[in-house]
Amino acid sequence: MQAIIMAAGRGSRLGNLTDEIPKAFLRVRGHRLIDYSIALLHWQGVRDIKIVTGYKSEKYEELASGTPGVTCIYNPFYDECNVLGSFYIAQGYLADEDTIYMHADTLCDAGLFAEMTKMQGDIVLPVDFRPCDEEAMKVETKDGQVIKLDKGIPCDVGEGEFIGIARLSANVMPAIKKASKKLMQQGKLSSYFEAAIQEVINGGGYSTPALPTKGRFWGEVDFEEDYEFVKKNLPDDLWNLAENDRHE
Repeated sequence: MQAIIMAAGRGSRLGNLTDEIPKAFLRVRGHRLIDYSIALLHWQGVRDIKIVTGYKSEKYEELASGTPGVTCIYNPFYDECNVLGSFYIAQGYLADEDTIYMHADTLCDAGLFAEMTKMQGDIVLPVDFRPCDEEAMKVETKDGQVIKLDKGIPCDVGEGEFIGIARLSANVMPAIKKASKKLMQQGKLSSYFEAAIQEVINGGGYSTPALPTKGRFWGEVDFEEDYEFVKKNLPDDLWNLAENDRHE
């Protein structure tokens, strides 16, 4: 199993907190956000980790130099495209094998992460089933399968929010890559990675189970209040994983 972590963005909505560092280098209880992501992956036996970088890429290069199995892939157009563009640049470095997809600014409960890693399905999507705001990557489901995910889904229609961490099966990886290329050829530079997932869903033939978070912790650090939320609510078991990983 391999992993890809999307880490190219500047995090400008965090103000001066990201003037000198990328936002995944913000610290929570002594560890950087990216340290927690890597610790989760190592805990699940994932050692082949690709990080797509952009803003302050040298910080990630330094991290990779001291972390076996971590490779950085630089997106020189990170300021001109969205997450899908970063994935497209990196997809040639990804084998067609089971893949964990993550955002560098997003963390989740260790138990939820382990359940996602082991759950059967081609595209396993953890979903926080709750009322959502306009900014949320909202989902619609049918019979436990995600049939639509898009920020543009009306708030009164969306059933919950996709948390931005997913498992992609080896079976679906070629289709994901093909969808990513198609959207780039169409000039969809502002698209999120979820647009490629939606393209695959529309084509049919793959399972897309929703994994309910059931109130378990997760947090995406976009704004200062998000950062405060994560600092206040980070579970002890996640902190312990990062501690243990640091001492391995």
